[in-house]
Amino acid sequence: MAKVEFYEKPGCAGNARQKALLAEFGHEVDARNLLAGPWTPQTLRPFFGAKPVAEWFNRASPRVKSGEIDPDALGPEEALAAMVADPLLIRRPLMRVGGRCEAGFDQDLVAAWIGLPSRPHGVNEACVRPSAGCGAPGADAKRNDGP
Repeated sequence: MAKVEFYEKPGCAGNARQKALLAEFGHEVDARNLLAGPWTPQTLRPFFGAKPVAEWFNRASPRVKSGEIDPDALGPEEALAAMVADPLLIRRPLMRVGGRCEAGFDQDLVAAWIGLPSRPHGVNEACVRPSAGCGAPGADAKRNDGP
């Protein structure tokens, strides 16, 4: 099975479910703190591939939910600069296996990419605590891993 570099927001219940699913099906998960960086536009950009810029964003981020950041109005350079400055804006998890990178947890995509049963558990990237806004204070672990 695959060794997956898995960039998460520590304390995120959704990321915990995703990691558990990967491990359950034999993948080695190397969990890293997405918020610890240090990210640059060059290290972050490969995770988004051909996705439209608006799909690069964590729609549950407090700054997106409040309307301060409008993912639909930003170009690639502006989006990357905003994400480097505030990693809570980054759609997660970020995953890397070998030379391929992905953002978000589309279970069907992950199944086709590295092997998972197609939707046996219904794990996705939705926040399981939407009222917390995924920027909840106190959820940030002190692990200092980066890209």
